[in-house]
Amino acid sequence: MNSIQSLFHQLPTIASTATAQPRRPWLKLLAGLTATIGVYLGDPAIAADRAAIRVGPVQQSVSIADLELFAETGRLPASLRPYGAFLTRDVRLALSSRLALDPAVSGKLIEDFLLSSEGERLLDVLEMIVADSSSEELAAALRQAAQDPEGLSLFSVLRAYPKNTLTIDGIATITLASQLNLPYWQSQALSSILERELTVKPSDKPIQFAFDPAEPGRHWVRQQTLVLRDYQRDRTIPFDLYWSRYSHGPMVVLSHGFGADRRFLGYLAYHLATHGFTVVALEHPASNVAWLTEITMSAQLGKMNEILPATEFIDRPKDISFLLDQLERVNRSSTMLRGRLNTGQVVVIGHSLGGYTALALAGAELDSQGIRQFCADLGPVGLSPADWLQCTAAELPDQPIKLKDPRIAEVMLFNPVIGRLFSEASLSAIKVPTLVLTGTEDTIAPAVSQQLLPFSQIKAQKYLLTAIGGTHLGVGDPANLNHALMESLLLRERRGQETEALRRLVRGVSLAFVKQATLEAEDYQPFLTSTYAQSLSTDGMKLRLNPDVTPKLSSWLQTVALPMERLVVALPQHSKRQDQLGMGVVGLLSRLPVVMFILPGQLPLLSRQFLWQGRRRKGKWDDRDQRHH
Repeated sequence: MNSIQSLFHQLPTIASTATAQPRRPWLKLLAGLTATIGVYLGDPAIAADRAAIRVGPVQQSVSIADLELFAETGRLPASLRPYGAFLTRDVRLALSSRLALDPAVSGKLIEDFLLSSEGERLLDVLEMIVADSSSEELAAALRQAAQDPEGLSLFSVLRAYPKNTLTIDGIATITLASQLNLPYWQSQALSSILERELTVKPSDKPIQFAFDPAEPGRHWVRQQTLVLRDYQRDRTIPFDLYWSRYSHGPMVVLSHGFGADRRFLGYLAYHLATHGFTVVALEHPASNVAWLTEITMSAQLGKMNEILPATEFIDRPKDISFLLDQLERVNRSSTMLRGRLNTGQVVVIGHSLGGYTALALAGAELDSQGIRQFCADLGPVGLSPADWLQCTAAELPDQPIKLKDPRIAEVMLFNPVIGRLFSEASLSAIKVPTLVLTGTEDTIAPAVSQQLLPFSQIKAQKYLLTAIGGTHLGVGDPANLNHALMESLLLRERRGQETEALRRLVRGVSLAFVKQATLEAEDYQPFLTSTYAQSLSTDGMKLRLNPDVTPKLSSWLQTVALPMERLVVALPQHSKRQDQLGMGVVGLLSRLPVVMFILPGQLPLLSRQFLWQGRRRKGKWDDRDQRHH
């Protein structure tokens, strides 16, 4: 304990001579976080003109006027020189950034956010950071700052804080670092809006459904694990095949998310098979759990940069097309499976990165230039893991990549990673029926940027399945989820009984959606309605099903979500010095955003920085050869 205290006593000296202390990089980071958060929540203009930053027993005063001078001019006053290593051009850009909100909606936006569970969590964290503060004072500051005619900014919060003095606890800023996921915040802020706009008023007379599509069917299911080898692409593709003696209708293919496996939606595969469908759940060899485990356990540091090869955005759809080609031959030649593998009419169901895979097969073309532009200036804080996931695709060549497979008849996307992977024109080109599931508490692929905005650009027949309170892994098979992952500080996941209503809805809606490609379509149409979805809602999970977003909601997405994303891009950039940090607590936080992975059994939860390095040399892209894995 004495050694720790002595380190805190040395902090001001270490911060001002950072380059001379290469063995204490975590102290530099802590000083930077302290200074930055102190700037974020500094003293109001109404009385005090200084903010006290406290790190352990050490406390130092910072002038608000000096901070404003730095933000406006870039000049570094004497009082800020101890923090000079951290007050970079990018921090200055963050300080001067403003979120332009429509005055007519800004108050409601903040109010909805403060009333949400995430708003309460943020206020709890801020109370730890701002010593002697209360949640009421902090909430009042946010409400008042949102009304600033010049827009919501960091300094508008400073001016709105209703106390004369303010003390920032530097140690508590570490806690705040795990909350800086602004795309997720905006999804939370819209939760109550989604509930109002997507809820359909129930009829006075309750509707009685003729049967329950979430219940198992009457067919006895056979299951077999097989392996295919694609020698041309050097890929080995294992898959589970589910079928019954009386299989009929389209074939269903399940595509898992990054770091998962073919059993992530095992309960759904079995359910559809009991109703007579042949289901194939495959694994993508360079983005499944086996690949992830090998990479993260590897002692080769260079290999960590290849945690998700850019080529996987091409190979994943090709895995399914290759699978269909091989199963077409089996359907003709196998005595046991002949006539049961309808490879000419296929429904693809994808979760997370599997959602991208399904869209690519449905005809949406990757927008390489758009991805590159979006990812070129991203910083590590304030972005969701899905943003970083899609940025590995920025290394792909500019020429159009044709991945569309004409055998795909329908696609279902569960918590998909879409974001900027496709342009509006590309999404408009999709012709097959599409169902998108989104969850408002998804920390990996936040609803607004990853699903709601892309969904509004799809012109084909479509359905939006919204789980208000749903998380990223809520649709997963509980038997296939890592319990340690569910308890992670940086990943908020509902589990067990909390998500049972959602999985029941997924079973019923998936069956009804696949049945639309059969002669029984009309019988199952009632289960593709808001009435059915809302009937399965619980207090903690409100479920909605709509054919489109309302004009009012669409307006909110454009006027609130997009400006907030622009603010996110303006946050501080990644420091090259942080690349050398270890993987301790502070080292982990320095490597935000982290990607949370689905690992089986008791395998330890691994989290690793998932950074697209923006590989450029003198303004040009690194044209190194792409490898297939």
